[in-house]
Amino acid sequence: MFAAGDGPRNSIDPDRVIARSRGRRRPLQVAAGAVGALAVVALVAVVVQTAPFSFPAMMTSQGASDSGSTTEQAPLPGDLESTLKRAPADRLNLCTGTLTEVAASFNGLRLDVAFPAQAPAGADPVDGTVRLTNTSATRVTGSTGATPAITLSQDGVVLWHSNGPTIMSLAIVDLEPGASMEYRASFTPVRCEVDDDLGPSFRDGLPAVPAGVYDLSAAIDFTADSSMLQPERPELDLVSGPLSQITIG
Repeated sequence: MFAAGDGPRNSIDPDRVIARSRGRRRPLQVAAGAVGALAVVALVAVVVQTAPFSFPAMMTSQGASDSGSTTEQAPLPGDLESTLKRAPADRLNLCTGTLTEVAASFNGLRLDVAFPAQAPAGADPVDGTVRLTNTSATRVTGSTGATPAITLSQDGVVLWHSNGPTIMSLAIVDLEPGASMEYRASFTPVRCEVDDDLGPSFRDGLPAVPAGVYDLSAAIDFTADSSMLQPERPELDLVSGPLSQITIG
């Protein structure tokens, strides 16, 4: 850095050194910035391309997605769909509602109500029986609840139905073709309202139905044994039967 002899010495110009150093670094900084920008663009492109697959639009059978298109859900087989959607036997008919029409049993079972032809008016329970019959040509095995649900109706309107605590036990069903078994049952000739279905059981002091002719019906859930299961037959079967008239008063 220093010349020999008495000649003039070379001096270091700090400003030039800094300027040249910055000049050499600037292309590297530009290149690094360009690579970073490309990486960001690539990341954005990946996110944009994969977003529709990572976050699919929620579709329903009754609604549309955010994009405005509509997609129906794949329908379930008819028998399975109706089984999944239907109410259990004890919630099939509710107060003041329309009496539910029940399709025939998958397993050929039928319930028949057997109560006295006439019962006194008032708030006292009326006892009777319900008969479960195998109307199919094959043996039916499985189980049901301890008692069927009874519904009192008139002109297709539900006036009263079985409610309150139930017996937590099973009745074993093993019926050859044409064979039957019986359950004990009862109903109360009073009229319930919509609010009565909101609690665990009906309120006390429900008004008695007036004298007249009414209909009784029964329903019960039947669970088939595994040996009976077939693709066209669900495990849970709702069993009901014809209406039975009773005169009250």
